[in-house]
Amino acid sequence: MRIMAIDYGDAHTGVAVSDPTGFLTGDVTTIHSRKAEVVLEELVKLVQTYQVDELVMGFPRNMDGTEGPRAELYRTFAGRVEEATGLKPVLWDERRTTVDAHRILFDAGKNGKKRKKTVDAVAASLILEGYLEFRRMRG
Repeated sequence: MRIMAIDYGDAHTGVAVSDPTGFLTGDVTTIHSRKAEVVLEELVKLVQTYQVDELVMGFPRNMDGTEGPRAELYRTFAGRVEEATGLKPVLWDERRTTVDAHRILFDAGKNGKKRKKTVDAVAASLILEGYLEFRRMRG
């Protein structure tokens, strides 16, 4: 069972795909586009290429757990993802994933310009790791 995580953004959308067992994070990539239609087309291709069975999408929440200001935009985009792929994304709390992704890349010696190109893919892998851990704990 392959699971794909999406870290949707204004200009860059990170994507991480689990291994075939749905146990480990596998391939990661970034879709570089500000156009939702382009992002959707690329997501459909990835779902088909990897034969994805389940989607999880980062969802913006405030630190107190309330929905962030961009929540409705993400809900709408999740609906479009479902229409395009036939898979309903699980909306997953993405608090701190981008901050953690920047820290991981900084610790790995990536400068600001290099971090900007890959931070969304790393954030998607963190979303996927959190979701996979949740699934394992749930049993």
